[in-house]
Amino acid sequence: MKKDLHPDYHVIDVKMTDGTVVQMKSTWGKEGDQLSLDIDPSSHPAWTGGSQKLMDTGGRVSKFKKKYEGLGF
Repeated sequence: MKKDLHPDYHVIDVKMTDGTVVQMKSTWGKEGDQLSLDIDPSSHPAWTGGSQKLMDTGGRVSKFKKKYEGLGF
């Protein structure tokens, strides 16, 4: 196998949105660096089962709903 083919795989600290810090192995950064997440499994609706909010910018959502209201959505 070729030398220096793969990136360095080391332990980093991952700071979740609630402030907890978890140690994980990664190729990101250097040994001991801290990665702060904006979204993680404890806060993202895909994992928590929360509902997604729709932003109606310029009436686009209501225009779409009106256009396709008879199709049974």
